[in-house]
Amino acid sequence: MLIHPWDAPRDDTWQRWLATHDFGQLAVNGPPGEPPFVQPLHFAYDAGRDEAVTHLARPNPLWPAIEAAPAVLLSVVDDYAFVPGPWQAEAGTPPEHGVPTSLYAAVQLRCRAHVVDDPAEKAALLNRQVGHFQPEGGSARAAAGEAPYGRLLSGIRGLRLEVTEVRAKFKYAGKRSQAVRDRIADGLADRGQARDAAARGHVLGVGPTGG
Repeated sequence: MLIHPWDAPRDDTWQRWLATHDFGQLAVNGPPGEPPFVQPLHFAYDAGRDEAVTHLARPNPLWPAIEAAPAVLLSVVDDYAFVPGPWQAEAGTPPEHGVPTSLYAAVQLRCRAHVVDDPAEKAALLNRQVGHFQPEGGSARAAAGEAPYGRLLSGIRGLRLEVTEVRAKFKYAGKRSQAVRDRIADGLADRGQARDAAARGHVLGVGPTGG
């Protein structure tokens, strides 16, 4: 992923973005000559421990690949929007000469994967993950050998993803003039598609953009 200076986050505020953007794709090296495995999944990122936790069904074909090559990549992309060319035309440039582009936020966590098979450790991992997604509670806690979830633990394997490197990019017209940024923000507000509001927040400097 190419990261220009104007696309880089100013500080570690990417961590706050990642805390609320908790669905991504886990990429694992495949056998030689084969493409990588890519698994969509929910995860819970813990900035204090510098790790993400998740789990997958025991029959998942990723497990042999993870055990053979535990260096994996967790990729998250969101808050994306297409920008029509005329929105990007600088002063004195015909609108039709503006360059169309994409706006997006992306965080890539290079990790060392640790497989969790011990029932008690799996239960603790699940409770961490559910605690992230359901802070209001409402579900019983998992415990090895105890109802209602204890008997289900054998059907999954846990994953602790120890973060070894972070690459973050927030591409929101950081190199453009203020006039163009304002035009893009107005265009996103008027268009109002699914992720336009979030992208507009980054363009206006509300989110963790590189500026």
